[in-house]
Amino acid sequence: MSNAAHRRDAGGVQSVDRAITVLEILARRGEAGVSEVAAEIAVHKSTAFRLLGALETRGLVEQVGDRGKYRLGIGLIPLAGAVSDRLDVTRQGRRVCERLAAEVGETVNVAVLQEQWAVNVDQARGPSTVSTHNWVGRLTPLHCTSSGKVLLAFADRPPAATLRRFTERTVTDPAALQAELAAVRATGIARAVEEYEVGLNAVAAPVRDRFGAVTAAVSISGPSYRLAPERMNNVVPALMTAVAEISRRLGFAGADRLPSSS
Repeated sequence: MSNAAHRRDAGGVQSVDRAITVLEILARRGEAGVSEVAAEIAVHKSTAFRLLGALETRGLVEQVGDRGKYRLGIGLIPLAGAVSDRLDVTRQGRRVCERLAAEVGETVNVAVLQEQWAVNVDQARGPSTVSTHNWVGRLTPLHCTSSGKVLLAFADRPPAATLRRFTERTVTDPAALQAELAAVRATGIARAVEEYEVGLNAVAAPVRDRFGAVTAAVSISGPSYRLAPERMNNVVPALMTAVAEISRRLGFAGADRLPSSS
């Protein structure tokens, strides 16, 4: 290969790497402008603009109205769906989650661990959640989301040394988080009360595979005025029944012995 061809090949790989990084940034942040993307990937704004433009042409990102922000586009849905359908926990849990969403009237999400994030791989919406977010494909923090706390509690890794604050309720003290994770391991339940987003509450429980390892988390989330802490307690039995059924479908022999409440 000539030097010129080698440089072209290297440049192409760099562009692909940057484009993937842009998608990861939007998955993590929800939306971002050209300047924010450029700063995160350490390139000139014109380069970030070209990357976003190329991704927008393929439907992988889209602009948010006239605010100059970008978010993940619907072109990713077929790609995400193809991966999601291959996950046993999604395939085995979809109908269970749909029933749970209908029973409690809130959004039900299935999340798995991806490095330092919880990534939502499936979602079911209850009758009260017409205007809810679509969380599928979103990377969410471990320390301030109910699913993230479940995954972190049972993972063989310590929490990050620095915990980012998202709201006034976000736990940023590592010792306090460790104590909360210990409670999650003891009860099988994690809660997040306006810790990631103001006005959003959630409660989650672990799903176990046939070896007994926690492979996913199922959460019930809703607006804080509807899913207040006392109501979160009321939906826990239905949540625990759902995760026990999914765990049983995955081959976990101890599913019947899972706690029924916190």
